[in-house]
Amino acid sequence: MRSLTLAVGLAALAGSAAFANNVAGPQRQQLSRAAAKPLGQLQTNSLRRALLNVRAGSSAASADGDLPAGESAAKDAASRLSGGEAAGGQLGFRQRLASLVPTPVERKKILPLAGIFFCCLFCYTILRDTKDVLVVTAPGGNAELIPFLKTYVNLPGAILFTVLYARLNNSLPPQAVFYTVITPFLAFFAAFGAFIYPARASLHPNAAADYLLSVVPKAFFPLVAIFRNWTYALFYTMAELWGSVVVSVLFWGFANEITTSKEAKKYYPLFGLGANVALIFSGQYVKYVSHVRAGLPDGVDKWGRSLQMLMGAVCAFGGLMVALYTYMQRSVLKDPEVAPTLSPASKTAKGKKSATSMGLVESAKYLASSPYIRNLALLVIAYGMSINIVEVTWKSKLKAQFPDPNDYSAFMGNFSTATGITTLIMMLAGRFIFTRFGWGTAALVTPTVLLITAAIFFSLILFGGAWAPIMAWAGTTPLMAAVLVGAAQNILSKSSKYSLFDPCKEMAYINLDAEQKTKGKAAIDVIGNPLGKSGGSFIQQILIVSMGSLAASTPYLAVILFGIIAMWLKAATSLDKLIKEKDSEVAKKLL
Repeated sequence: MRSLTLAVGLAALAGSAAFANNVAGPQRQQLSRAAAKPLGQLQTNSLRRALLNVRAGSSAASADGDLPAGESAAKDAASRLSGGEAAGGQLGFRQRLASLVPTPVERKKILPLAGIFFCCLFCYTILRDTKDVLVVTAPGGNAELIPFLKTYVNLPGAILFTVLYARLNNSLPPQAVFYTVITPFLAFFAAFGAFIYPARASLHPNAAADYLLSVVPKAFFPLVAIFRNWTYALFYTMAELWGSVVVSVLFWGFANEITTSKEAKKYYPLFGLGANVALIFSGQYVKYVSHVRAGLPDGVDKWGRSLQMLMGAVCAFGGLMVALYTYMQRSVLKDPEVAPTLSPASKTAKGKKSATSMGLVESAKYLASSPYIRNLALLVIAYGMSINIVEVTWKSKLKAQFPDPNDYSAFMGNFSTATGITTLIMMLAGRFIFTRFGWGTAALVTPTVLLITAAIFFSLILFGGAWAPIMAWAGTTPLMAAVLVGAAQNILSKSSKYSLFDPCKEMAYINLDAEQKTKGKAAIDVIGNPLGKSGGSFIQQILIVSMGSLAASTPYLAVILFGIIAMWLKAATSLDKLIKEKDSEVAKKLL
């Protein structure tokens, strides 16, 4: 029975790419029926891998150019399949192990991309930790400011960027768009550490804010605090946009343009291994800066000196990221060996830039008409809402435990390091999950992890009495226990996001057309994520105003969170079905 299955697999390989025109009628019908099935339903893992290789072969030409790309991939897959099985599985294992190592041609693309990703996340980790310290420990600031910032500052900033990005994308080539977008970010962060923060006393309208506090209702106090610390609010927004714009749009957009579907399935799960070392290094760098700050003599602006060191690191690694991107444009993408392996989107981008005719509103309607895009947007929005709800509650406990900015920053440095280590482990597990269970299972891991950990976190807050014996045995306080459990919840959620959620999201973009890839990615990543966070923030604002405090709103936030996660799970399941349908369509086109 096994040999019969292998024979059918070899017949499918031969017919689908290289010898489709020579297959007899009954054989061709059998192949068509096999290709019409979703890849997850094929009878054996060997046959599934074979058809995936044939599907991806159209964008991975053979090195010597003697064979068409699809035929080369088909024969290579057939060789691996038959050779591995003939050797009783031992040769197949060696070949699978060797397939984990990039080929010399692939290394020319993958290694610089990994370097760019490392720089992106190194900078983002520093910015993420710094923005929280600035806002939460600012005069009149606390964790309750975050929902108002995300709604009234971050979301308008994201919408404004999306409008500008659409115009830039219509009028400039991709390389110019990259440089035009990245330059203002690096210039602002350099200016903040060197000029803006040292001049905060004269820039912040403290007198006007004090007057407003005496005349406005208490519900408007968070908005007054944002007005008082407007430079911190601007920094918070730019740091948030770095994650949405630089990481999601610029980096992943560039990676998707030059990476084939086969390479994405092979390397995206492991792609973040090197990059997430950045979380460890950046976390330790933040902790090192905190130690340096603690050793400074009295009379010195300790936090200002730390900001200069932190922003200096952001600018240095941002410059390295730009240098690697420039190197790839000038050398790697023009390499004769690399050019045949580029995706069709990148080859089109090298030609004359064609402006799209749809405006922002028309693009939104176009994207909303696609169930595929809607489900993908729901994933991003649900994650943004969920993580915002749990993070704000956790950070309110974190400030109570560490009111000093130095202690707060040191804890966040350790938090980032732990996130990086956990993510590295999850990355290794992610490769197994993708290859063994497929996209659908991988997409369900993050919401499931968030559901379980959030249940523990909120139960600790809402039913603290039941946990009292355990905390007494552990020798800790209820507040510190909430901080540690919340930290574990955030670490596990973020590590599963980086290792599984992000690769799943980026893989889903690969099968989209050019219009959906450009404007769809910008709309989903730049607006969808802030919209999700702002949606969660808006819910928290309503509850804080109506209930009087964040603590009183916690039970209602828990119920809402579980409802959002249920929607997330449903959208992921629906999108998995649509992806399988697209896989079947691609397989049919190769016949």
